[in-house]
Parts: sequence; C-alpha cells; structure tokens
Amino acid sequence: MAAVGAHVRRGDTVLVIAGKERGKRGKVLIVLPAKRRVIVEKVNMIKRHQRPTQKLRQGGIIEREGALHLSNVMVVCSKCGRPTRTVVQALQEGKKARACKRCGEIIDRT
Repeated sequence: MAAVGAHVRRGDTVLVIAGKERGKRGKVLIVLPAKRRVIVEKVNMIKRHQRPTQKLRQGGIIEREGALHLSNVMVVCSKCGRPTRTVVQALQEGKKARACKRCGEIIDRT
C-alpha cells in the first residue's frame, strides 16, 4: 500500500467522531500515514503488560495511547472551535495552506 497524505498533522487538535472514544478532544502526537492511523493524546488508552528488560528495568502494566483510524477524527478549527473539514488554499506567494472549510481561517502553512 502506497503512503498517502493525511488531513491531520502532528500538533493539531482533533475531535474523535466515531468509536468508543467518540466526543473526546486531544492533540495529535503521531501520524502514521502509511497505516492510515493517528495517535491522540489521552484518547484510546490501552494497557500493555511489559516484562522487565535492560532498557525498561521496571516491568508491569503500562498504560499508553492506542492508534485510531484517520477517518474517525476531524480537525478542530482554532478560530471557530468547531470540528471541520480542511481545504487547501493557494496563497499569494505561490505557497499552499490548510484552511477551515466553515470559516475560511488558515490553519497552517504548507
């Protein structure tokens, strides 16, 4: 499967729109575009039973974030504060930027 671009980036605030974590907001920690997955801070917490290793001296049950599918999250606009789709706009300098489809506010420059 070829790597495809994602509509979210690291650092974006997103809203989970489907699944058991629906309604939660969080900051994107990691985007895995090849797997079409995203890891969001404090969302979809999983427990991992970890045995002690040389790197991790203390074993036990470790809680960490699990991956969500990209289709289950929406970017939250910083201006209007609502979940939105993004659109790519061309700027005067010939550069492109992601923008909120609801209010037109530029989310970031690409």
